Amino acid sequence: MRRLILVDISLFFATIGCCASAHAQSGVTLFGIADAGIEYNNNAGRNGDNLVRLVSGNQSGSRWGLRGVEDLGSGLKAVFLLESGFDIDTGNSGQGGRLLGRNAYAGLDSQYGSLLLGRQQTAMREFGNIYDPNAIADRYSILSIAPEFGARADNTVKYVGKFSKLTGQAFYSFQANGTEVAGSNVFGRNFGAFLNYASGPFALGMAYDDAHVGTPSNQAPVLRRVSVAGTYAVGDAKVYAGYRLAKAYDGAMLPGAQAATAGSNLYWLGLAYKVTPTFSLTGAAYYQDFRQTGSDPWQFVLTSDYSLSKRTDLYASVSYALNKDNSALGNR
Repeated sequence: MRRLILVDISLFFATIGCCASAHAQSGVTLFGIADAGIEYNNNAGRNGDNLVRLVSGNQSGSRWGLRGVEDLGSGLKAVFLLESGFDIDTGNSGQGGRLLGRNAYAGLDSQYGSLLLGRQQTAMREFGNIYDPNAIADRYSILSIAPEFGARADNTVKYVGKFSKLTGQAFYSFQANGTEVAGSNVFGRNFGAFLNYASGPFALGMAYDDAHVGTPSNQAPVLRRVSVAGTYAVGDAKVYAGYRLAKAYDGAMLPGAQAATAGSNLYWLGLAYKVTPTFSLTGAAYYQDFRQTGSDPWQFVLTSDYSLSKRTDLYASVSYALNKDNSALGNR
């Protein structure tokens, strides 16, 4: 077994916002987050050496963006979101160097829901935002063990609707990570849905994702995932529990798996507690069981957060990864 400890102490976390409104129901908002910290890793790289470095976006990915809405009358609104991620330690664009890699979409919003077109978050990411105890923090969260919870898709049509205590959304991407290819309509296709029910202290959600990960000449490989989770709040505490089933087909491979066309079961538990109005603690445990192999990693995360103001936080995170056989969780 390989044991790995990651420690991060953030130096600065801030949000900025301003709004220039044409009138009460129309306007454009500029927003952003800057997040940087220092990380210590006791088992990094191929040789398992110690590593100390400055990193960007530990808890929240650094970003800036524009959000707009225009009232068209009769309850109909035009909306858009343009959001650019960046690495604050280098100034480079995030998401593979994309200018607007986080979100880039436009659409219409009404009492019947929203219809949105462009680059958007998948159903699994929307699910993870709510049901991961660490709110899919970029470095120490469920993303480390299951990166699909951070997925976005290009060329996407999405519907989002809210009906009393139930929220639902569904999306279809013609090509999740590139350009459509004539004659290869299944290549890169991605679709899914997310249902969420919230009532008082209780919430329950379910998400499904179907991603074709082959090539134009071999469109068969596909990854399918379904996840269910719930939360329950008691006073200043909130309990999290979740499960995700994943299966690879026709030669596809799950991230972290040691064999193609395998499946995995992922389980997690978490507890968030607001010690004071300005100080909170979050603890979580994640375990992934890969079928047909003994490479089943554990990850434990503890995060403390102190609010200096409404827009600035200081936080510290500790992550402990326990690897079995050939798993290499956290070895980066």
